[in-house]
Amino acid sequence: MISSPYTAEGWPIAAAMLPFGNKDSRGGPIHDAEPEEWAKHLRLVRRIGFTELDPTDTWVRVGDLSPERLSDFKSVLSDVGLTIPAISTSRRSVMDPEHGEEYLAYSHRLLDKAAELGVPIVSFGFFQAFSEEQERALWFWLADGWHDDESPEARSRAASLIRELAEHAASNGQQITLEMYEDTYVGTCDGAVQFLKEIGHDACGLNPDIGNFIRLHRPIEPVQDMLDKVLPYANYWHVKNYLRDEDPATGQVMTFPVPMEFGLINYRAAISQALDLGFRGAFLCEHYGSDAITVIGKNRSYIRDILATLID
Repeated sequence: MISSPYTAEGWPIAAAMLPFGNKDSRGGPIHDAEPEEWAKHLRLVRRIGFTELDPTDTWVRVGDLSPERLSDFKSVLSDVGLTIPAISTSRRSVMDPEHGEEYLAYSHRLLDKAAELGVPIVSFGFFQAFSEEQERALWFWLADGWHDDESPEARSRAASLIRELAEHAASNGQQITLEMYEDTYVGTCDGAVQFLKEIGHDACGLNPDIGNFIRLHRPIEPVQDMLDKVLPYANYWHVKNYLRDEDPATGQVMTFPVPMEFGLINYRAAISQALDLGFRGAFLCEHYGSDAITVIGKNRSYIRDILATLID
């Protein structure tokens, strides 16, 4: 059995807010809505069984809340009975050619607002706004998206900016993590580990979301090889799963999202390996399509069951 600071029932497992989109019940932006509108979404999260959430900024941009609105946000969380073990950003890359400086400033604000909420980790990524082809696709990963500039100058600047965020986080007593995502500086497992070394800061780890890779209609590494490379650096973990089928005769690949227990990634083995390697971070349950929040709730129960077999 694994020694852990958490019990199986107490390990932080957060709900992703992606299924709720960015609109309130009247069709306005949920970010600007009354606290009761936030509470409507959060009560459902709590009813499904979660005690933690990650308010990804596609839902509410915590980094842009005024002091008064942040106080309202804290009150709603307390009233509903939810806490935040980590906050993720989405499509706000500090290397965005048009909005990079704006997103860097936002990232710094988010670290400070997260600190005010007592949140110990913030997840950043280099993935950017959807292309027109991705907007039209049934699943956005079926179309080509953003590709990071791999020139030495751009790569060096990217590492420098993330190091800047890591230094800020460390001064707040926090950590940051980088979400692995195709065609970015952390777009392969080898590339992610190498980029982490280029950053060279103890307050920066990896978010080993290899689900982002196995859903792609392109060749991938064996899942176990991916896990072996990145789990030693994990400090926050977005978890989701996909079925994947490959036709060796034609090279055709088919993938679609499924509950964690049914997909290509064996999360029972992966979580056991991660804990053996020292992972003590939170999990974030994600899912795309169908009744996503219900599937996310089932994923939470699945993880709890796995943890119960691993923790003394």
